[in-house]
Amino acid sequence: MGTHVARSRCTLNHMITFNHSILEAALAGLETQKRRIDAQIAEVRAMLFSHPGQSATTPEAAPRQRRKFSAATRRRMKEAQRRRWAKIRGEAEPATPKAPKPKRRLSAAGRKAIVAAAKKRWALKRAEAAPKKIARKKAAVEKAAPAKTVKKSAPVEKPVVKTAKKTAPAPAVEQPAG
Repeated sequence: MGTHVARSRCTLNHMITFNHSILEAALAGLETQKRRIDAQIAEVRAMLFSHPGQSATTPEAAPRQRRKFSAATRRRMKEAQRRRWAKIRGEAEPATPKAPKPKRRLSAAGRKAIVAAAKKRWALKRAEAAPKKIARKKAAVEKAAPAKTVKKSAPVEKPVVKTAKKTAPAPAVEQPAG
């Protein structure tokens, strides 16, 4: 029984080395195929980009430009990150550095000034458009006038027929029998 175990162990080691050498050979073969395929790809690219000024090599991707944040945004991000870390560490939230600005409101005088300016702008726009509109109407009237000349006659009066008023019949008077 002891020899049987020793033989199987020896066979197993032999299989491992056998598999190892096969895998090395397979890897070498695949690397050769890869070099051949890369050469073929380079040839096809050379044919594609044979225009003057174009390179046959693969165009390299332009480095991605970083997005720029304003100073205020970076400050807010910094504060938010500090709050997150404080929460993880279990520290108390730091007090906010300053109170937020109150919301700005438009005064009544400012609103009136804006309304007056808007009315003035629209009045100027209408004044500019009015001569053009009148000219267009005149042109349309002149164009349509020769085509259609119909005399208008006085309206015909319909005769008024008077009907007699119908009245209800007089109630019948009963005469005594006799």
